[in-house]
Amino acid sequence: MVKRQWPKPTELAELMRFKKPTLNPTDRRLEKALTIADLRAIAKRRTPKAPFEYTEGAAEGELSLARARQAFEDVEFHPSILRNVPEVDTSREVLGGPSALPFGIAPTGFTRMMQTEGEVAGAGAAGAAGIPFTLSTLGTTSIEDVRAANPTGRNWFQLYVMRKREISYGLVERAASAGFDTLFFTVDTPVAGARLRDKRNGFSIPPQLTPTTVLNALPRPAWWINFLTTPKLEFASLTSTGGSTVAELLDAAMDPTISFDDLDTIRGMWGGKIVVKGVQTLEDAKLLADRGVDGIVLSNHGGRQLDRAPIPFHLLPVVAREVGTDLEVHLDTGIMSGADIVASIALGARFTLIGRAYLYGLMAGGRRGVDKTIEILRNEIVRTMKLLEVATLDELGPQHVTQLARLVPIARPVTDAAEAATASKPKAVRTPRSAPAAKAAASRALAP
Repeated sequence: MVKRQWPKPTELAELMRFKKPTLNPTDRRLEKALTIADLRAIAKRRTPKAPFEYTEGAAEGELSLARARQAFEDVEFHPSILRNVPEVDTSREVLGGPSALPFGIAPTGFTRMMQTEGEVAGAGAAGAAGIPFTLSTLGTTSIEDVRAANPTGRNWFQLYVMRKREISYGLVERAASAGFDTLFFTVDTPVAGARLRDKRNGFSIPPQLTPTTVLNALPRPAWWINFLTTPKLEFASLTSTGGSTVAELLDAAMDPTISFDDLDTIRGMWGGKIVVKGVQTLEDAKLLADRGVDGIVLSNHGGRQLDRAPIPFHLLPVVAREVGTDLEVHLDTGIMSGADIVASIALGARFTLIGRAYLYGLMAGGRRGVDKTIEILRNEIVRTMKLLEVATLDELGPQHVTQLARLVPIARPVTDAAEAATASKPKAVRTPRSAPAAKAAASRALAP
């Protein structure tokens, strides 16, 4: 029998240490967010359906985005033991400058649509955290205002080559004058992808007041108050939108005739680092390495352009192996945790970029929400590195990660006559006899 006694007052006092209440409602919401998924849930409650689903959605059946996220879930880590790693260093030299963490903020369009602080919040939070911020051509804050929000940090500019080339050339000159150090030359948007959620929601730039949007606004008054009482929502780099849908805007502005000649022209105008964003094959990565660009971003535009596009995370190991010594290999699409970032670095990425994860934080709490996003990812990176027992990012390698196979190609496409002749010969089919053999076979099947 357990002996019972009256509780002592001193022991009760120890149990009755109440937490000081958080009076600010934004801080109170953000305190409860432990993951990016938590920030997403807050963002969904506070943001009207059309802008939230613009952020959330992708092209057509949204298979590219779902597969990209699944690829990160299908990761097996291999931790070391007894390595004595009390502290870890998350810093990285990237494109000729420092970053306190192995990720930066990706370019996102229409950002003030999600929350009125927009790019100013993102740039300020990035500067405070010591990571780069990337402004989109379709941003809603000017190049100069982003510089003012992040005066001592690293600012990058993402460039679309538009039908009216003089617009793109002018943006390049303004970014250079404002001290942006890197240009992201984007190649995966010759025309707009079919973003069906936007069509179904009647999403336009700027948003239109309709009975549906007014009804949806009733439980979200803060968003509409901010929208109606702050400067007009418009593109900082484009002069007119005319209430267009996103697809109409992109198709009117972008040019499907973009070519390597345009890359050479822009490169001749730009004195800083130049990175090609939207690379989706090993062959194109090799072409760009031969042309001497400073880096590439393996990306399918967050699944928002060509549905069923290649999964960037699956391409990463072979691309990093083949061209990683010639240029920097960066990665985006589907990153939702610090563990995703650690896995990417281990498989050869020099750097990663976050888009939706940043926007969820922005919608959840403006600048403080973006700070929270960075804090969550930083803590997850540090914890994952400590559990793997690596002290620096450079210690991470393929030995720490296995990509588990789901989508295994049935056959590779035939590219030349010799390969066609070889492919026509009958081949014996063997079944791996052990788990290591099966894992090796799956790894070979994933290679392009």
